[in-house]
Amino acid sequence: MNSADRPVFRLNVTAGAADIDELGHVNNAVYLRWIQDVATAHWSAVAAPEHLAAYVWVVTRHEIDYLRPTLLGETLTLTTWVGEPKGARFDRYVDISGAEGQLRVKAVTTWAILDRASGRLARVRPEIAAPFMRP
Repeated sequence: MNSADRPVFRLNVTAGAADIDELGHVNNAVYLRWIQDVATAHWSAVAAPEHLAAYVWVVTRHEIDYLRPTLLGETLTLTTWVGEPKGARFDRYVDISGAEGQLRVKAVTTWAILDRASGRLARVRPEIAAPFMRP
C-alpha cells in the first residue's frame, strides 16, 4: 500500500551510540524498536481519549526490509500509515528514510487490538479506525 492512500504520521529519530552495532551501523533490533515507537506515537497522537483508555495494540507479525545502513548521528524520518482494518487487526506500514530522502528500511507489521479490561481481541470498529483513514 502506498502512503498516498492514507494520512501519514511522522517521527524523527537520531542514531545514538547505543543504537550502533559492531559493524558500525544501526542494529536491526533498533529499527524494530523505532517501528514500534512510531506506531504507538501515531496511536497516541490521533486516537480518541476513550479509545486510548479502552484498548491496547499488540504486534502479531513483522516483515522488515533493510535497504541501506544508518550511521551514528544520522537523523531519520519514520513515516507510518495503516491499511484497511481486518476484524481485530490491521497492517501498519513504516518507511524509514535518511535526511537525503533515501529509503533505509521499509516494514509491514500486523497489529491486533485488545480490550484493556478483558485482555481479549476486539473488533476495529469504524470509529476506532476513522482517524487513520482518509475522509
